[in-house]
Amino acid sequence: MHQLMQWLALPQFGLSTVFVVSFISATLLPLGSEPAVFGLIKLNPEMYWPAILVATVGNTLGGGVSWWMGLGAHKAVDRARGHATNVRALAWLERFGARACLLSWLPVVGDPLCAVAGWLKLPFWPCLAYMAVGKFMRYLVMTTVLLHFMPGQLGT
Repeated sequence: MHQLMQWLALPQFGLSTVFVVSFISATLLPLGSEPAVFGLIKLNPEMYWPAILVATVGNTLGGGVSWWMGLGAHKAVDRARGHATNVRALAWLERFGARACLLSWLPVVGDPLCAVAGWLKLPFWPCLAYMAVGKFMRYLVMTTVLLHFMPGQLGT
């Protein structure tokens, strides 16, 4: 297992691995990207900023896919019912609008939040921008805290 982790952490594979894992983890599939980001940075400290940025881009694009899935689901339900649906239980999300996507970094509720934003037809680009800010801050804080509590390099 250690050999596989070292191979995946090589810069030529590590960033693409971080991107794919971050992208998938932002959809409704249960997967965490933090171990991949942290592992790459622990094995290659010089990859700190590239790993944070690649994870942010992958996770944000995955959130965008969830947004489009929510929009598609809404349109399918509207067609099946023959009229527009209205989700009153989510009035708070409608009130905060795209800014609510800042919370897309939260465990459990963050990924569905992106889909619900699409369902509510909140504007895509502002939602994506707020997702990016929230996800960037999560990776930055999480990685910095982990590096503080787990200093040193692995694999020696």
